Amino acid sequence: MKFSIVGVLFFLLSWHVCAQEISSKPSSGTPETHPLLQQIDIRQDARIDSLLQNHIQANKRREGTDGFRLEIFFRSGMRAREEAMNVKTEFLRKYPEETAYMSFQSPDFKVRVGDCRTKSEALKLKAKIRKDYPNAFMVPDIIQFPKLYTDIKQQ
Repeated sequence: MKFSIVGVLFFLLSWHVCAQEISSKPSSGTPETHPLLQQIDIRQDARIDSLLQNHIQANKRREGTDGFRLEIFFRSGMRAREEAMNVKTEFLRKYPEETAYMSFQSPDFKVRVGDCRTKSEALKLKAKIRKDYPNAFMVPDIIQFPKLYTDIKQQ
């Protein structure tokens, strides 16, 4: 009985040690894949690929990401469009480094500002514009992707 338990333990330990033998060697520029990784055969339902493609297409149509903006104006009425345009123009004149968007969601014209990825960024912007727009409030929205900066200087 003791001999069979020791034999099983020895087998399991040797199998575990063999599983740890895969090592990757750093190469010059191109990553090498281990031969065992090339032999893996993944079998999955074809509907998974279909769902993944649908998800990718939906994200491409979305043209933005989840974030927050500050709504500084909303109104309906006969002159609401002109008033919204004036508020947007005034905001951009006071804060040229920020972005402003005018939209119509029946029956209101709205002016939203900023492209904040987090609530914290939106609260900082709200504190910045508080003097001129004390009634601004944060709303979740689809924002533009942030600009990427590179170290490459354009000539």
